[in-house]
Amino acid sequence: MTSKTTLNAKNLAALGADRLADLVLELAKGNAGAKRRLRLELASEAGSDDVAREIRKRLGTIARSQSFIDWQGRNAFAADLDMQRRAIVTQVGSLDPAEAFDLIWRFVALANGIYERCDDSTGKVQSVFHEACEDLIDLAEVAAPDPLALADQLLEALADDDYGHYPTLISGLAPILGSEGLQRLKAGIATSEFNLSDNYALRMALEQIADVEGDADAYIAQQSDQARKAPQVAAEIARRLLEAGRIEDAWVAINAPDEKDRGWIPYEWEATRISVMQAMGQTEAARDFMWTCYARSLNPGHLRAWLGGLPDFEDIEAETRAMEHALGFESFTTSLHFLITWPAIEQAAVLITNRAAEIDGHHYELLGPASDALEDRHPLAATLLKRGLIDFALQNSRVKRYRHAARHLRECKNLAVRIDDFAQFETHEAYLDGLKQTHGQKTSFWGAGA
Repeated sequence: MTSKTTLNAKNLAALGADRLADLVLELAKGNAGAKRRLRLELASEAGSDDVAREIRKRLGTIARSQSFIDWQGRNAFAADLDMQRRAIVTQVGSLDPAEAFDLIWRFVALANGIYERCDDSTGKVQSVFHEACEDLIDLAEVAAPDPLALADQLLEALADDDYGHYPTLISGLAPILGSEGLQRLKAGIATSEFNLSDNYALRMALEQIADVEGDADAYIAQQSDQARKAPQVAAEIARRLLEAGRIEDAWVAINAPDEKDRGWIPYEWEATRISVMQAMGQTEAARDFMWTCYARSLNPGHLRAWLGGLPDFEDIEAETRAMEHALGFESFTTSLHFLITWPAIEQAAVLITNRAAEIDGHHYELLGPASDALEDRHPLAATLLKRGLIDFALQNSRVKRYRHAARHLRECKNLAVRIDDFAQFETHEAYLDGLKQTHGQKTSFWGAGA
């Protein structure tokens, strides 16, 4: 039986309305966010007009504010924004979609000013605005604003959009805009006083319109000659031409980047080039390119595609070849990541014991999970990764990592009893003695339970 002191709706309701009201007021003292939530709930009882009035007042206050929101106030501010967003959608939208659409539009318009005065390094505030953009599209479907008026509204907003929120709305709003609204928007951009080469939002809007209309040439027209030689842009252009059935044009586009000056080649460019080659009937050439791409980067997507085109039974021998290539890959870290995620745990253990000197303890986000994955069947390999994490933390005096390093040392002790042969590596006792000799003065590490 649930205790009467358990915090749940039933037990709280038993306190009675008056007692609960007193408690809520007491808890809301000094909490501006809680007070705003209570006012919204009270306004909701009076009707959507009162809720809208409260929200509009709050949005106006936010728009006028110039104070900087640091990391300490960011979470509370993001929560306040999200509360306003949800109230627009649920409390106003359910009764007055047109009013809710106007409010969510005003809400999204706050983004520019807020980003300029907010430390949003975690992306919490940005995520609220991304959700608001989705809400705007949903509310537009219900409110059904006039297409031409919506186009004019978008045009005005795009001119001052420094963060690219409004162009991304175009594809979602396309059914409401219709052909007439899209043409109005496109014409407005073309005749605007802005230099499109300097205005990212307007240029992106034209790209969005081109995609909605399925006009590959219009999309290409927004890209400069220099941009078309960038692998990422070349892939975007080639993909659109391929979808339009213009295979030869797609081949020219995908090969626009200079072979000698491609630098870092994104997976999207490689994958699109493979798709174009296959569309041209160059099956074997496409397969050869898959292997070349895998061999250069150890990208599992390319390897799966390459193995997938092989007859039955041949894929086992081919995968063995691929794993051998990974074991000798130049970057130990890249190889380990590939083998752990493929997964090829046996080969990962071989890699670690063969190339232990290359373990880079800086990559805790890889070495930690990898050591956990190896513990059951390969305790020595798991130990070597944990030692890499410990050594990096101590050698570089990463004090914030000492607590984790101490935990890894305890884990190494537990694993040691399962290792029959340390081979050329130090036993746990010898490794521990070495740590004490070299880092014995680092009391914060030893005090963390190492």
